[in-house]
Amino acid sequence: MALISTILALRRDARILKVPPYLSAFLILVGVAWLLVLPLDEYARNTYVSENALLPGQVHTYFTGSEHNVFRAYRHEVATLDQWSVEDRSRRLKDMFSESNLKVASQKYTYHVSGRNISNQNVYAVLQGPRADATEAIVLMAAWKNMDDAINYSGVALVLALARYFKRWSLWSKDIIFLIPGDSTSGSQAWVDAYHNAHDPLTIESLSIKSGALQGAVAVDYPAGPWGHRYDKLHIVYDGTNGQLPNLDLFNTAVSIAAGQMGISCTLQRMFSHADTYRDRLQTIFRGMLSQGLGHATGPHSAFIPYHVDAITLVTVGDGWHDEMSLGRAVESIFRSLNNLLEHLHQSFFFYLLLEAKKFVSIGTYLPSAMLIAASFSIMAIAKWVESGRPPKPPNPASTKPTTTPSPSEKDTTTPEPPSPELPMVVAKIGAETTLLPTSSLEITERSLFFPLAFVLSTHFLSLLPLYTFNNLPQAHLRTTFFLAANLTPILPLLTAFLLRRLAPSRPSAQEITLIQCFSLLFLGMILSTLATLNFSLSFFIGVLCSPLSFVRMTRNYVASGAMFLGLAVLNPVLVVQVASQVGGVGVLEVLLKAAEGWHVWGLWTQVVVWLVWWPAWFVGSVVVALGFF
Repeated sequence: MALISTILALRRDARILKVPPYLSAFLILVGVAWLLVLPLDEYARNTYVSENALLPGQVHTYFTGSEHNVFRAYRHEVATLDQWSVEDRSRRLKDMFSESNLKVASQKYTYHVSGRNISNQNVYAVLQGPRADATEAIVLMAAWKNMDDAINYSGVALVLALARYFKRWSLWSKDIIFLIPGDSTSGSQAWVDAYHNAHDPLTIESLSIKSGALQGAVAVDYPAGPWGHRYDKLHIVYDGTNGQLPNLDLFNTAVSIAAGQMGISCTLQRMFSHADTYRDRLQTIFRGMLSQGLGHATGPHSAFIPYHVDAITLVTVGDGWHDEMSLGRAVESIFRSLNNLLEHLHQSFFFYLLLEAKKFVSIGTYLPSAMLIAASFSIMAIAKWVESGRPPKPPNPASTKPTTTPSPSEKDTTTPEPPSPELPMVVAKIGAETTLLPTSSLEITERSLFFPLAFVLSTHFLSLLPLYTFNNLPQAHLRTTFFLAANLTPILPLLTAFLLRRLAPSRPSAQEITLIQCFSLLFLGMILSTLATLNFSLSFFIGVLCSPLSFVRMTRNYVASGAMFLGLAVLNPVLVVQVASQVGGVGVLEVLLKAAEGWHVWGLWTQVVVWLVWWPAWFVGSVVVALGFF
């Protein structure tokens, strides 16, 4: 009872509102520190294959010998297609697949993005498994042009050679689809959309040949020139659209086969020289989180993952002694493992952070990092709600009335003085004791909710305008519009604050300003905590960039207001995008074009989070600070 009485008395104490800012800052620091300790051995785990049916590296591969001559013949013929038109090239690729007695078809597609047309043609062939009933299939693909816009000579030739080689085997219990997309992103997206009947028939041609449910996909990116080039390592790319990841068993199978069976070193996230130190592990995590947070397609495999088809891309890097035969045997062994599957991959992890090829961190270990940061906003929102219900402080009686000292004769030593009329008291029973509490500690003033809710909702609704503009504006006007937005964005909060203070019919009260900040932080905390379970990296980065919003406030101290407004101006989402593109060595126009392409082609929703979550939260916080200037 004593503890309950203490808690009841504590909740009426005005000093309790001084705790949330410190608690919020503590949660943010712990969330960031949590991420920094993940590369330590105590938190990392060794990768393993959960699905026993895969049996990676347990079969002998036969792709060698005379198949090398077949591959070189295909590579020489693919090199001659470089200058051919899309129609002629597709026709010749279909003929080469037909020569292997496969069912062949092509698919045309066109996307309208930023006033330009992205059009090309896919070619694919289906090998019907001798032991299959056309209910399941796996995909082997090589885009005509890779992510670096280089012609994938050896990759396409290897797919053609493997198609001819696989056709001679009778062990396949699943159909195998050989796909050559016109490019690495939109081509594979058009094909997989049409395969699942989720395409627009007006712009994307339907598929004339189909097989069963897709169980997995492997893409080959071997951008050696027409005369070939030996490589040193395999770079395994696994990031999917919107931060989705394939089942970890597929990645582990590829690493086990390449490194264990073929002796090919594996790397990821462009960490080509990984020393397995804390620094290299942390850098790998950061690169993986950055790729996941951006949510863009990283290869032909990315289009398959949103359809719950586990997929990866094998990219050859470096200058070493491995050749196309070792890569072909690795792909053969991977497909032999996938051929053993009795059901869809499901036992291993779908949410993970990789430290290197054989170390990972599971979701249960890293998720609290983003959750703590999201919780910091919710705590400050609750504190703002409580603050908005507190009545204004009464004036100090000592400052309004002269203080007189009563004479000893006027004092009554037996009867206590009545409470001051300026501070009425009530009788409260706490435990077994009866005491007097000021009514101001018990009263809750009526909150005016209409204007704060209308302002926050209007801000989020108006943020649809830049979202629509940058996703649909023609390419010629994108750069100019972006720099116009970059110049206007810091001015908008000042202009809005001026209109609210000077031209609005009724100026917002201190309570309404507090509620505006409360609702904005509450919405931000709810969205980020939900987003953390879908795209941990995006939630973490947005949470860190928005963390100052928990501590800014309106004040009449112009120096403090100026410092807070300047700090928020630096974290302006438009400015952050501009600086990040310069640091990454990518032009702003290219970033905008890729974002628009992602919106129309891949179904990318990163810009939804930027414009409908991050930007409104930043704008509301900036307006609250700017109100102190007027």
